[in-house]
Amino acid sequence: MNDEEPIIHTEHLSRHFGDFVAVRDVSLYVKRGEIFGVLGPNGAGKSTTIRMLCGILDPTGGRGTVIGYDIARDPENIKARIGYMTQRFSLYEDLSVFENLRFFAGIYGLSGAVRRARVEQVLEQSGLLPRRKQLAGTLSGGWKQRVALACATIHKPPLLFLDEPTAGVDPVSRREFWEQIHELSLAGTTALLTTHYMDEAERCHRLAFIFRGGLLDVGTPDEVVARRHLRIAEVDVDHAAKAASLLRMVLEVEEVAHYGHMLRVATRDRADPIALVERVLKGRAVIRSIREARVTVEDAFVAMVRADEIHEAHEAHENEAKS
Repeated sequence: MNDEEPIIHTEHLSRHFGDFVAVRDVSLYVKRGEIFGVLGPNGAGKSTTIRMLCGILDPTGGRGTVIGYDIARDPENIKARIGYMTQRFSLYEDLSVFENLRFFAGIYGLSGAVRRARVEQVLEQSGLLPRRKQLAGTLSGGWKQRVALACATIHKPPLLFLDEPTAGVDPVSRREFWEQIHELSLAGTTALLTTHYMDEAERCHRLAFIFRGGLLDVGTPDEVVARRHLRIAEVDVDHAAKAASLLRMVLEVEEVAHYGHMLRVATRDRADPIALVERVLKGRAVIRSIREARVTVEDAFVAMVRADEIHEAHEAHENEAKS
């Protein structure tokens, strides 16, 4: 496989469980060295997608390659060449940190002096040397996460799959984890991760948004945000609940959300949010302060989901009318 070829390439990938469609028509293109995020709410189809890419689940339809191997015909070759870390702590809790690393090094085909050297190297690089003899089950969530990542990368895989890797981990550990992922990326490892934490999307090179098993958009965080044509105002106003109700009745308003004492107002089609808020609330509420704010990936995702739901409801209504 040359460096120009995508490390992951799928076309119209789908997976059914009986009548339930978990993943539908997912086409992805992931370049080598990228940190590629697959985002969406719980139950959106993220984990099912990642399991197909890892060779754990066979696709019902479509096709794809991972590290140059066909996901339907060569799943064992894929499994041997990737790292995989799940949201659940899947290591052996009754073994020490050192014993877990040694075991997984063996599973991935390392042996003898090579295995011993690699285990010691990973212990040092991951900051795990002081805890090498500690039972994995007695570690905190952040340290368990660090051990799991070390085990998933001990064989230096070119591609690392991370399925909800920061679920249930404290904010400090999450930041440290992301620093490790970017270090791996700089060293040439491609990382594909699933998450429902929208703030983590800002840390990825490119994103795919999945909702109800289908792709809503793919691109860099900036590209995804720009395609929504949103603008945001943060407003400190008295009688916030009443002000929110008034603003939600305006066609140009995408969303009004409460953030403590503030209202966060999103407008469609790049309508000026400050002018709109001032016009709607004039004589009806006292605006203590108002300023324009940056549109986030979360704002973009919420707008995408709502647009998809409106489209789905419209199609259902049309189908009902025809029948």
